[in-house]
Amino acid sequence: MGRSVPVRVILPRSWDRRKHTRFPVLYMLHGGNDTYRSWTRETDVEQLAARSDVLIVMPDGGRAGYYSDWFAGPPRWETFHTTELIRLIERHYRTSSSRAVMGLSMGGFGALNYAAHNPGMFRYVAAMSSYVDLNDPAVRLVLGLGSERDGIAIDQVWGDPVKNADVWQAHNPAAMPRAFRGTTVHLSCGSGRPGPLDKDHPLDVVLVGALGETVLPESIRRFAASLHSAGVRTTTHLYEPGTHSWPYWERELHAIWPAVMASLR
Repeated sequence: MGRSVPVRVILPRSWDRRKHTRFPVLYMLHGGNDTYRSWTRETDVEQLAARSDVLIVMPDGGRAGYYSDWFAGPPRWETFHTTELIRLIERHYRTSSSRAVMGLSMGGFGALNYAAHNPGMFRYVAAMSSYVDLNDPAVRLVLGLGSERDGIAIDQVWGDPVKNADVWQAHNPAAMPRAFRGTTVHLSCGSGRPGPLDKDHPLDVVLVGALGETVLPESIRRFAASLHSAGVRTTTHLYEPGTHSWPYWERELHAIWPAVMASLR
């Protein structure tokens, strides 16, 4: 990375008492235009963690890092997270090789790629409201608009979509369903229609969240079907209503928490 990157860690409940124990670890990746503080800022993950003997690691991934080693790099987010960070966590926080990873939006996309590129590294991967197919025209439009907003060109990340199509496909979860064999995959998103959980948000925020979610369900359905065909244990939760916003992601976190903890045990 060429610089220091902040990481937030929640220790297991018996950390001080079990001084020679190695603990399973859950990596939680934040979405775009956000930071490593987001999960503890927006959800009650600390309360969930207080009942679990699992180390939780929330690294920064850049506001528009795309959890990738950039084509025009640095940065090299994937190498940092899946090589440097994991080794540091194992060395300094007594973690075992039992790992899970989850993320939302851009973070879910990163979680899927990290699991696909590193077979056996994670037992469980969850992607909430995440784009899963870089070939989907709607996804490419959203990526283009998002990168323009963030002041970068998307070809800095994966190169030219035509000339460097191999790089794009190497970061496209939908193009590599067999790579997820041996890992349980959970995919979720809303329909894009606002609902009761949106009532306390300003109208412009609700509209952006609605548009951001609307493009996701169909590509997630196709991806889930291809995972099933490849023999990958896959669960989905496509809910109605639901926008691209934290109240739905916190609800989903609670829904899948038992399965995540069971996978780590």
